[in-house]
Order: sequence, then structure tokens, then C-alpha cells
Amino acid sequence: MSENQPAERAEEGIEATKEAAASASQPVEAGPSPEESSEPIPQERIRVLEQELAEWRDRCLRAHAELDNLRKRLEREAEQSRRFANEAILVDLLPVLDSLERGLAAGLVDAATLREGMELTLRQLIKALEAHGVRILDPQGEAFDPRFHQAVATQPAKEVEADRVLAVVQKGMLLRERLLRPALVVVSAGTAEAS
Repeated sequence: MSENQPAERAEEGIEATKEAAASASQPVEAGPSPEESSEPIPQERIRVLEQELAEWRDRCLRAHAELDNLRKRLEREAEQSRRFANEAILVDLLPVLDSLERGLAAGLVDAATLREGMELTLRQLIKALEAHGVRILDPQGEAFDPRFHQAVATQPAKEVEADRVLAVVQKGMLLRERLLRPALVVVSAGTAEAS
């Protein structure tokens, strides 16, 4: 077997593939193709086909322009959404700001009145946050959960079982089901003898 035989076979295979492709692309109709026909295509038929082509080209251009306009509009709307995403929560926080300003403008008041005003403002703020899916975590007395709580200290406690929250240093917050910040807590280590 010579070295040229595999190359010759490959070339023969390529030629056979080309011939098969050419025969497959031939029209199935029995009549001669327009190129082989000696009869010219009637001018009326050419004019109709050119008119159809122009209509389809126009439709294609209009559809392309429509899609381009839609894409630009969606980009503008997405940009507006990003820029003003916080608008709803800020509108709900404005009354809290107003309450704080009114409290400061009130001048000298007794401690009880000041405390009452602060409590009302705090309730207003909590209500605004809850309206936007924020939940405050106050795990006092609950079992320690490292997914939502961060222990800042442990402390022995005879009357409380181990791994219970003794005190909350800072409340945690959830935005729907996502943790915004963990609650900072002091955790019971159980009785002093057990540790």
C-alpha cells in the first residue's frame, strides 16, 4: 500500500460527497429549471416578485425598528427602576422625619412627654419598615440560632438552660427572608458546674 492511496481515497470521498450534495439540491420537479429553460421569465412575474420582495423588506425593516425601540424603552425603564427603587420606602420614612423635626421644634418638655414622642416615632418607623418587608429579630429567651444570631458573650446561668439567649445587645433584621444583620446576643452557657 503506497503513501498516496489514503490521500487519493480521501479526495474521492470528498468528490462523492460534493456530487451527492449537488444532486440533493436539484429541484424535484420534472420540468427544466428557470436557468435551463429557453423561455424568458415574463416581465409581469418579475415585477410582482420585486414588489413582494420590497414589501417583505419593508416589513423586516419595520419589525427591526420596532424591536430596537422596544429594547431602548426597556433599558430606559430598567434605568428608571434602578434610580428610583427606594422611592416607596423613602416616602414611608418621611413622616418619621417630620415627627422627629416636630419633636425637636417643640422646645423644652418634660421627660415623660419626650419619651412618649420618641415611642410614637419609633412605632412609626417600625411600621414603615414592616410595610417594606423588614422584620425585627428580638430573640430574647429563644434558643441560640447561628443563622440569625451572633454571640458576643456567653454567661453561666443556673435558671436558664445552655444555648438560650439571655440578653439582646442589638436587634437583628430580616428583609423578607434575607438576613440584613444578625442579632447580637449574650448566650447562656448553662450552670457554672456544667462548664
